[in-house]
Amino acid sequence: MTIMINGSDYPVPDDARVSLLDMLRERLGLTGTKLGCNQGACGACTVLLDDERVLSCLTLAAQAKGRDVRTIEGLQGPDGGLHPLQEAFIEHDGLQCGYCTPGQICSAIAMARELRRGDPSHVTADLAG
Repeated sequence: MTIMINGSDYPVPDDARVSLLDMLRERLGLTGTKLGCNQGACGACTVLLDDERVLSCLTLAAQAKGRDVRTIEGLQGPDGGLHPLQEAFIEHDGLQCGYCTPGQICSAIAMARELRRGDPSHVTADLAG
């Protein structure tokens, strides 16, 4: 079985204990997804799993089997450049130190989709990890 990550298929790790975060960073070299607290409190490790935000430090790679994962490296706009939310973060100086920005952008993309579907959202809580 494989996991589709940013449009490419990768084998699911044999070790069932490997987190999605470790697979992305250590095995695939996708270091845009950050290791923060490693306990699901900070949101720096947020990625999109089937277009829903998940904390990759708390998600086993095996849980993503047969699913679509998007990291900050896999986001792009309609022209192949930066995603519009990435451009907005730059334009409005929304980067702070930049370490947790990839997770914030993935959260914001998922939150925008949820709002378009009519799902209730509380912006502060939704972006808080």
